[in-house]
Amino acid sequence: MTAITAVSVLSLAAVSAATPAPADAALVAGGPGPVISAAVTGGSGPVVADAAPLAGGDDSERAAGSVIPAGAAPVSGGGGSAPPAGSPLPPEAKAFGASIKLAALRGHLERLQSIADANGGTRAAATPGYAASLAYVADKLREAGYRLTSQEFKISFFREVATPVLKQTRPLAKKYVPGTDFRTMTYSGSGEVTAPVQAVDLVLPPRKGQESTSGCEASDFSRFARGNIALIQRGTCSFQAKAERAEAAGASGVIIFNDGRAGEGADNHKGLFGGSINTSTVRIPVVSADFATGEQLAARGTTVALVVQTEIAPDRRTRNLIAESTWGDPDRVVMLGAHLDSVMMGPGINDNGSGTAGVLETALAAKSLRTKNRLRFAFWGAEELGLLGSKYYVSALPPAERAKVKLYLNFDMIASPNYVFGIYDGNSSGEVISATPPPGSGQIERLLQTYFEAVGEPYQDADFSGRSDYGPFIGIGIPAGGLFTGAEGLKSTEEAKKFGGTAGVAYDKCYHQECDTIANINDKALLVNSGAIAAAAFTYGYADDLPHAPNNPPNAGDSRGSRGSKGSGVPGVPGKGAVVPGRPGTGAGGLESGHDHDHGGLLR
Repeated sequence: MTAITAVSVLSLAAVSAATPAPADAALVAGGPGPVISAAVTGGSGPVVADAAPLAGGDDSERAAGSVIPAGAAPVSGGGGSAPPAGSPLPPEAKAFGASIKLAALRGHLERLQSIADANGGTRAAATPGYAASLAYVADKLREAGYRLTSQEFKISFFREVATPVLKQTRPLAKKYVPGTDFRTMTYSGSGEVTAPVQAVDLVLPPRKGQESTSGCEASDFSRFARGNIALIQRGTCSFQAKAERAEAAGASGVIIFNDGRAGEGADNHKGLFGGSINTSTVRIPVVSADFATGEQLAARGTTVALVVQTEIAPDRRTRNLIAESTWGDPDRVVMLGAHLDSVMMGPGINDNGSGTAGVLETALAAKSLRTKNRLRFAFWGAEELGLLGSKYYVSALPPAERAKVKLYLNFDMIASPNYVFGIYDGNSSGEVISATPPPGSGQIERLLQTYFEAVGEPYQDADFSGRSDYGPFIGIGIPAGGLFTGAEGLKSTEEAKKFGGTAGVAYDKCYHQECDTIANINDKALLVNSGAIAAAAFTYGYADDLPHAPNNPPNAGDSRGSRGSKGSGVPGVPGKGAVVPGRPGTGAGGLESGHDHDHGGLLR
């Protein structure tokens, strides 16, 4: 622990010493040319005059030709031929994707695992493990010649300080297992209480196609007995709204359980889920539970003991890391990103060491390119607390700088052990539309589809919900896309036939848990998806027409279909926050207030 933490401190100290900067902006030295700082104020306040993040730069190194690493070959096991005529994927891009090697990707994951091991088993935002992770990525990118900015922002820090307890004391004695039957919701208050359980407007048995409104209306608590523990069903409104209404009615604790609707894959609403009550004023313990636990606790005369101990610090600081090429048109920025933080309870090697490794290795491979367009790579902090890093970055971009970002590609959980190859549904071809994709997002989806076709791999839609770090970008109209291999949802029989793996088992059974280690990674999914990341970066790096370019008509060439996808949707609520004005939001990675379905649910 000491050695890795010391490396982190030294690296960031070197960053600060390298270039004069405002007190709240750390600049990472190493790239040629001047570094323009991204100003941070610790909140959503104004950006200082010189704070256009990463704009401008010396274009003297631009070159028209593409550079393909020697010996590049198609991805191993792909079995694909060259892309079909008229494909948006250049053959050179496929070769560049094939240049990404598994050994390098796993090397990054092994380093992140060792960092977590040396820092209490976590790489969560505002912890030494996160600082060391950021230092590792920064050192790699600095050596590759990128211009780096470390952007600081304020977060409300949250962690559990003890293992939670939920046990039934009447009419039977039963102890429930944390992480299997229940889990503490992010930003839960602390408390130790034994009290009767009182059901709040439950729909039992669950009804097909009917989402529960339990706890969403003040009238649901009209007969609530003060001091009881509120048992609430998931559905319709945010977890925060349910918890706040329960506390206002005098509840001493809250248990929110899955609604129990049957289905396959992500349509199954029986398992345990993650969630957050956001940075609300709720001070009582709040936990989530699977359907079976909730159904048991709904029996008349049930009393439980509930113990939760948490720490909430509303004024901690953490950082994003932004790397930018010194070549390419600074007014045409192609941006790729992945969140770098884990949840507090584990090392987060799939979520999201996998996306981090794919984006990082793409950046390292791209150092030999001289693309027409500027390449920008982002490693976000505090995604697991509600997209806080990407939200802050977007909010701090002046309008002129926003206009330069032509597209954003996001990679969150790309190596789930029971994987599917999910591509964000940028053309809204699925039956359930959780957010409105900005024009151009369908073109991004089609490009990624073409890569999977070229390497001979199946794919399907992933819900374009705004529930990962692309959410703030589509909220301001920047076209986006990305890849996702599944989280806590259960794999369907159809998906198992298509992708292999095991039906009825979670895509990632270690999602948001201590066991999300390097042993939780599927190597094939990691390699194929990382090849797709590199191919997309290459394609858009050299593209004359970008999805957001003025001479490119909105959604021109968008495919309205998804190969092998029938689009049976994921019930839930619309996309993150401001994505769709006037509609409720969903959260990030299962952790923000509106999160009410799986992490980036998959459409089949």
